[in-house]
Amino acid sequence: MHSTLKSVLRTDLLKCLNQSVNQSHWWANIKMAPPDAILGVTDAFKKDTNPNKINLGVGAYRDDNGKPYVLDCVRKAEAFIASQNMDKEYTQITGVPDFCEASARLLFGNDSDIIKNKQYITAQSISGTGGLRNGFEFLRKFYPYQKLVYMPIPSWGNHNPIASDSTFEVKSYRYYKPATRGFDFEGCLEDISKIPERSVILLQACAHNPTGVDPNQDQWREISKIVKQRNLMPFIDLAYQGFASGDIDRDAFAVRLFAEEGHEFLVAQSYAKNMGLYGERVGALTIVAREQDDLQRISSQLKVVIRRLYSNPPRHGAHIASAVLNTPELRSLWLNEVKGMADRIITMRQTLVENLKKEGSLQNWQHITDQIGMFCFTGLNEQQVQRLMKEFSVYLTKDGRISIAGVSSKNNAYLAHAIHQVTK
Repeated sequence: MHSTLKSVLRTDLLKCLNQSVNQSHWWANIKMAPPDAILGVTDAFKKDTNPNKINLGVGAYRDDNGKPYVLDCVRKAEAFIASQNMDKEYTQITGVPDFCEASARLLFGNDSDIIKNKQYITAQSISGTGGLRNGFEFLRKFYPYQKLVYMPIPSWGNHNPIASDSTFEVKSYRYYKPATRGFDFEGCLEDISKIPERSVILLQACAHNPTGVDPNQDQWREISKIVKQRNLMPFIDLAYQGFASGDIDRDAFAVRLFAEEGHEFLVAQSYAKNMGLYGERVGALTIVAREQDDLQRISSQLKVVIRRLYSNPPRHGAHIASAVLNTPELRSLWLNEVKGMADRIITMRQTLVENLKKEGSLQNWQHITDQIGMFCFTGLNEQQVQRLMKEFSVYLTKDGRISIAGVSSKNNAYLAHAIHQVTK
């Protein structure tokens, strides 16, 4: 009896120990996620002790001294907001109303029929990424057709997973042509013309990430025509309005074209780059619909989607953007500053090509100046990228994409020398 009791006690003790071990390993089945490509480049850059090192991986604007740049209009908007003694109450589910209206006007222009006839609903989002997430989640629940989305090859690395997480099957259409380092217009039109009707198509309005390659206006007209013929639902990502060319109207051409040609569509909008509000996470999702009854239902259900994702958005960044957009003095200052940022990027592209020629490079680098916006697809292969990092401490992603924002008048010649050495 004594031995039996000891055996029972031992068994109970082992059960307790096993239970304790199991409970302390709830997460043992979780696998390590793959490292983020951009953050990996930044980590390697930080560890490098070379005084000439250059980080061309991060997609954030830097001034000519390589420092983060806070726009003067933003500083003044913050001072104005502080003087208003605002409270910290929740915003509406769809965000700050003045911000939402100003965002729509920035998208379409004050004279747009979309604005005049109130054929849209705009909801504040957690920057452009949040606008995409809100949009795809809305489509997941309410788009009544097949959950197919077609994206350009290549596209921003977060586009695919955002759509996939909302249960969309992601397919692709041709966009970038490596042989010319430019836009594959013929391939793009051919692929779009074969997309199944009522699929969603994702389009980047300007400063295409990661290639810096944009269709021209005539090409956009052809794309719009085929999208309409195929009865596709456009979802436009506009992350760089004003930051690409320095002209807010020119950079919104695709959005306004689709509006004028009668499409119903979605637009995700970001103020990270064009106002430097990276950490404030300011953006918007706009849905265009022609019928007022449709808009009322869309608005009601979009609020439910947002409520379940994060309840309501933060207000401070939206108040900044709203003050800049709605105050004539600040808006004028912003337009000058955003043009200044765009012009610096354009100048760095031109100077890099000139410095490559000075190095004696015989290659054609015209694609660097043909491309637009923050990013450039250099055409460098993975082996050349590895040499740049190891031999010259120039850090970029393995596909050869560089952020021109990381190029300055101080490091431009060094970068040209490094590129020439690995490509000659």
